[in-house]
Amino acid sequence: MSNIFSGGSHDLDLSNGATAVFIDVLMLAVSDLASEDWDFRFAALLTLQDQNVMGRGAVGFDLAEFDWGATGRERARAKDFVLRATALAASGHRWSELDYRPTRVHEHLRRFTTLVDSFTPPAESGTAQGFPGPDEAAMASCVRHRVLSALPLWDGCFLCHRPHGGLSGGSWAKS
Repeated sequence: MSNIFSGGSHDLDLSNGATAVFIDVLMLAVSDLASEDWDFRFAALLTLQDQNVMGRGAVGFDLAEFDWGATGRERARAKDFVLRATALAASGHRWSELDYRPTRVHEHLRRFTTLVDSFTPPAESGTAQGFPGPDEAAMASCVRHRVLSALPLWDGCFLCHRPHGGLSGGSWAKS
């Protein structure tokens, strides 16, 4: 099974393992860059891609289903945030904190950048179906791992959820 991330005429079709790595490195970057409400909503969307919680082969999203914002300025800022987070992830930001060495993720991040860069957010946000609302934003941060999480939906960040790490490794603080 694969997971599909799409936007406009582009798709990023990833295996379960590739999806886990892709989301892990993006979450590390997003957690450090998030500062506006939209950013925390995007972080919540990424937490929903955790296959340890949602199931393998059952994740992915379409950029057309995001609530990009009501104004051109809001849409441009949201798109810029995703591109900045992807660039930060591609730089190897915090990869040393993972218990594995990401392989081939540079190509996936490059393709995702192309997907986002070529996508034009719709002026009408009425199609936002799978994008977390303002009350579902990932505002909690694992103190130990400094990663945003979707509390109270999950009881730990993606690093706490690792089968080998258990759920006892983190404690929580509100962002």
